[in-house]
Amino acid sequence: RHFQSATTATNIPILSSHFQYPSQASKSVHKNYFRSTTLKMTRDNKTNIVNNPPKRAKLTPHPPSTKTIGTHSGTFQADEALGVWLLRQIPLYRHSPVVRSRDPSVLQTCDIVLDVGGIYNHEDLKYDHHQRDYDERFDPKIKYDESNQVIQVERCTKLSASGLIYRHYGKKVIRQYYPELTQDMVDLAYVKMYDSFMEAVDAIDTGVEPIPPRENESPIQLQYVDKTGLSSRVSRLNPRWNEIDETTEKSPDPDARFEVASEMCGQDFLGMLTHIVESDLPARSFVDEAVKSRFEIDPSGEIICLPSGGLPWKGHLYDLEHEYNIKDPLIKYVLYTDQAGMWRIQAVSVEGKGFENRLSLPKEWRGVRDEDLEKVAGI
Repeated sequence: RHFQSATTATNIPILSSHFQYPSQASKSVHKNYFRSTTLKMTRDNKTNIVNNPPKRAKLTPHPPSTKTIGTHSGTFQADEALGVWLLRQIPLYRHSPVVRSRDPSVLQTCDIVLDVGGIYNHEDLKYDHHQRDYDERFDPKIKYDESNQVIQVERCTKLSASGLIYRHYGKKVIRQYYPELTQDMVDLAYVKMYDSFMEAVDAIDTGVEPIPPRENESPIQLQYVDKTGLSSRVSRLNPRWNEIDETTEKSPDPDARFEVASEMCGQDFLGMLTHIVESDLPARSFVDEAVKSRFEIDPSGEIICLPSGGLPWKGHLYDLEHEYNIKDPLIKYVLYTDQAGMWRIQAVSVEGKGFENRLSLPKEWRGVRDEDLEKVAGI
């Protein structure tokens, strides 16, 4: 059978379940859901979500709300555009009209106000984050120290207006689209959505650099800039300084463009939510079983085998290693079949790093296929 490395694009012929690597560092291979504030799925929940994966529901028809949402006029960002979309997903504000103004007397007539006004008060339905003494953050991240003890790490960014809306209404939005989820699953999806989607919107809006500064070291120079993210795409929807609508021969209506931006934010939000609830969460059970049965795959316990290559496994693998206190040795490789039925092997990256592997496959194997690979590998 052939294994193809997703990391090194290598087809590896395997003649038995035990194979030797030609590197000295690899000889050790043959010598031998979240904890704390992150909720674990019960066995019944695992079985149910695998056998009956949730499907996103269509929102039930609802008459337009008479409630008015207020936000600032002028240049818009993903922050308030996303916040407005989130509010419109719950029945109380479904299809609510939006008033964009910086006039306090106008904003006072609105039922709920975000990203303007200088006040954050949930009881008064005011959600601004521009106050000098403002320091609202999402729940701390859960990480582990060298002894595998849980530590809480404060978030790098304060909540923007959309972050505040998500804090108070996010679970209701998730429940609107997935009404059959258990509360445990809603809570887990809520945290994962913030980690995977909302935090970046908050960070960009509040000016947090993706790479933290280091004392007594020169700033890291980025090799390229990514302008394809949600915040950049929303920014480009603002009417340009010299843009003229060919139909009206006037500058485009910024309020109409805001509605386009808000809907675009919502589609991105739903795309991530669908991935988390319908793909990521059901995959955890398969990764869990693969980790538990790893010694059946290889005596070292450093190799796991998954039933499908499209299954998202990395985040679950790291979490399960902490949950089961797997430290020495850590899991190094993942085996799976792709859509064509070819076996692949992928090296597990170092937790927290995207391109550094715990143990890479030998360099001389990379880019070599079939018979040539057999000769190089000696397998």
